[in-house]
Order: sequence, then structure tokens, then C-alpha cells
Amino acid sequence: MTPMPAGITGPDEAFDQTVWNILGQTYTLKQVSEDSMSWHAHFPDGTFVPPHIHFTQEEFVYVLTGTLTFWLDGTEFQAGPGSLARLPRNVPHGIFNRSGADVTCLFWVTPTRGLLDAFKLMHNQSEPAEVVRIASQYELEFLPPPAA
Repeated sequence: MTPMPAGITGPDEAFDQTVWNILGQTYTLKQVSEDSMSWHAHFPDGTFVPPHIHFTQEEFVYVLTGTLTFWLDGTEFQAGPGSLARLPRNVPHGIFNRSGADVTCLFWVTPTRGLLDAFKLMHNQSEPAEVVRIASQYELEFLPPPAA
């Protein structure tokens, strides 16, 4: 991976023009280096990231607009604008937009590891089983859905 260049990624820009559609959300890459990766996410109402575990990464989500529900190791939390979700490695977590409105947020992980390559392969996948298969090759494990 090449070193991160200095500069600004504007509000309507994507780093390296990289935008992904993953599980109904739009992820706009903002920065990537060996040490970290960040992306702006748009979560339409009713979309979610199923429960999963990052074995080698810390993950953070800063909510910009709307409210997300986080399932974190068996407990649900609400996060609204200005909230930061801290999702440690090896701790199961899922992210749900049950708010009735769109949500925007900024994600980042550290270190990047293989997540950039995983997102490239997950982009526009229509089969959830294929997303799960790809994730398993990149130090991510999807889990069964939490109890209602």
C-alpha cells in the first residue's frame, strides 16, 4: 500500500474516486493508508450492517445526521448526531438504521489490513451469502442476527 498523501478530500469528493454500494448503504472512501481507512456512509432507513467481528481492527463510527442503533456484544445502544461508537476488535457488533429517516456517518478502522480489498469485492454484491464468504477471507466474521 502506498503512503497516504497529504491533502483534503472535499465533502462531495471520494478519495481516488472510490464509492461502494454495500448492503444497501453507500460508502464514499475519504482516506486510506496502511494504518487506517475512513469512509462517509449513507444508511437509508431500514438498512443495516449485520452483526460481525473484526479480529484485527478497531472500528469507529461518528454519527453526523440521524440515529443509528448499535448492537454491541448483546446490548443495544442509540447514537445520534455527534455520538461516537467505539467498536473494539474481537467484540461482536451490528449497526441498524431503524429511525425512519436516512442517516449519515463517518467510519474509520485501524489498521486497514484487508478491508479495502474486501470492500472492492463486496461492492454491488446482491447475494448476502457472497458478502459473508468474502468477509471471511479478510479477517471478518458475520454472525447470526441478534434476537428480536
